[in-house]
Amino acid sequence: MVAALAVVTACLLLFHRAVPNSVVRLGSLLESFLPWLGLAVVALLVPALLRRSATASAALLLPAAAWTYVFGGLLLPAAEPGPDHLVVVQHNVSDENADPAGTARALASAGPDLIALEELTPPALPLYERALAHGYPHHAVRGTVGLWSKRPLTGTRALDIKPRGITEDWNRALRTVVDAPRGRVAVYVVHLPSVRLGPGGLGSARRDESAGLLGSALAAEELGAVVLLGDLNGTVDDRGLAPLTTRMNVAERGFALSYPAAFPMARIDQVMARAATVGRIRTLPATGSDHLPVVARIAFGLPAGR
Repeated sequence: MVAALAVVTACLLLFHRAVPNSVVRLGSLLESFLPWLGLAVVALLVPALLRRSATASAALLLPAAAWTYVFGGLLLPAAEPGPDHLVVVQHNVSDENADPAGTARALASAGPDLIALEELTPPALPLYERALAHGYPHHAVRGTVGLWSKRPLTGTRALDIKPRGITEDWNRALRTVVDAPRGRVAVYVVHLPSVRLGPGGLGSARRDESAGLLGSALAAEELGAVVLLGDLNGTVDDRGLAPLTTRMNVAERGFALSYPAAFPMARIDQVMARAATVGRIRTLPATGSDHLPVVARIAFGLPAGR
């Protein structure tokens, strides 16, 4: 039994795309927590040792090797970035955050060039603006998302990624251009629809639809260098974000589990790039949000594509 479960775990790690998504979006649900399958190796090791089973112990090498193959690279040291790079912070600040000014100061203390925020509310927005005004003289806000920058911003516009069926005002994406060290970079700040787990499975249809609209916008982007920052309500392994992950590079190092802040289980706050490399991504200390902020370095001058 232990050996059989070890083989199944290894297969799920290596062939998770084969798990169907047509029923209760089981595939996306598995992929949302895929790294946690590594705990199965630990759990199965106990009965294998108690039984003193050479077969079971040998079988456990399969999921251990599979996990290392899929995720081991995230644990390696990150290369030192060159001079042409941007440091970015991505944070869903929560529309229930009781300390917007303190949150803004905590994010700025990391010294990023760009700070992307989601779930901005009209009462809290002036507090963020005042707290970030000194270090970040350039900022743009559209709806509930915003970007603060040390460098000039131009051509800011709202981006329509609203799924069908939402009739109320819903503006959760913007596109702007940053004057970066290597030239102009298109920066997208987005907040994809929430995902809910219920009796019918993983409720991700609206998120997937919105990701598809965003993917089309990225494909049509004329600038070569692109940075995507946002709460995508999905992990980079989740096939629902394939319209984005097939067009953009994701972080090469670091897990940076960001949600929920009290006990992070998954990184749904993402930093992606085109014609650039996203180095190590890591979390910052908790703020007044139910998400943890994430920070990453982006190095430019590399070919587009994942």
